[in-house]
Amino acid sequence: MIRRPGAGHRTAPAVPVRRRTWTVPLVPASVREARERAERSLAELGLAPGASVFDAALLVVSELVANAVRHAPRSPDVEVAVTVTDGLLVIAVGDLDPRLPVPFGRTSGQGFRTVTDVARAYAGDLRVESDPGGRGKTVIVWFALPG
Repeated sequence: MIRRPGAGHRTAPAVPVRRRTWTVPLVPASVREARERAERSLAELGLAPGASVFDAALLVVSELVANAVRHAPRSPDVEVAVTVTDGLLVIAVGDLDPRLPVPFGRTSGQGFRTVTDVARAYAGDLRVESDPGGRGKTVIVWFALPG
């Protein structure tokens, strides 16, 4: 069963899910690597390069991987997943550092603010899920796909 993030627990017919997942080391050069891999993955998943949602997704991947590089030193790498299903684009970036992101403030959280604003421009949002075993977290961002 596929559920929209934040949706109730009603059962829905299964819908096709297209997903690409990869891991990059947690080093500054990985921001570019993750963005390039996201660009290829989004095109493989049927999004049109140059479309505004395509560019927004690339920005989100770049920001989230950059945030992990800066703020998750306990993690050796970061996993990125891009999923397209049922009119949604979902980007998830997970690391093994259990510390949760700092809320928006004057000197911190600006990357998260940018990501949240971009997602909301596409009727989406952002949430952070802690690993149940306390071994990390995943930042999940979703967008409603146009048309």
